[in-house]
Amino acid sequence: MTDRPEPRGTWGTCRFCGVAVPYGAAKCPECDAAGPLSPNELRAAPKRLRWRVRFTGILRTVIVVGVIGGLAYATLAAVFQGPPVLTGDPLTTAAGYLVGPGNFTEISGEITGGDYVVGNYSSFHPVGMEIGFVIYNSSEWTSFVAGGHPTPTYTGTTAYSGRIVYSAPVTDNYYFVFTNPYPTSTHLTYGIYVATEYESNVGDDGLG
Repeated sequence: MTDRPEPRGTWGTCRFCGVAVPYGAAKCPECDAAGPLSPNELRAAPKRLRWRVRFTGILRTVIVVGVIGGLAYATLAAVFQGPPVLTGDPLTTAAGYLVGPGNFTEISGEITGGDYVVGNYSSFHPVGMEIGFVIYNSSEWTSFVAGGHPTPTYTGTTAYSGRIVYSAPVTDNYYFVFTNPYPTSTHLTYGIYVATEYESNVGDDGLG
């Protein structure tokens, strides 16, 4: 008995990471592995390959469910703990943002020369997506939003997570910009979690 021809538009499955692959794609949009399997090819594949694809899919689901559960727990904990204590500084914050492909989000505030901001960022839902991270001063930010060619005061490595340790050379407003570097054709919107804390460089003895 042979498999019936698959209807046009049927999605396939990546033979390496197990995610769904759009119809007609020559490689996986997630891991770039070539030769995605159609449903008929997956059913006829060796047992070991079918088991690995199924296990990978289950593992990804467990990771996503775990992240969603952790976020839900954090949200409920915040509700029961009441409203946060405001620090008065916009660069001491912790929040999640949804960022569309080719788009960005930013946090900003004034930093006194010599003071610094520390923190971290990471992608979630889906987990492991890359994040672009740069910092602009006020003049370069104006160029950025105008569609110019700004020069960042700091450029981080594009990765799914990273540390933030930035010392301002002069007093100015600084813009911490987090981008989704994937093209709009991917329709890949994902979450970015950012936590930062403003730290003064003034010593405990009060001497500048």
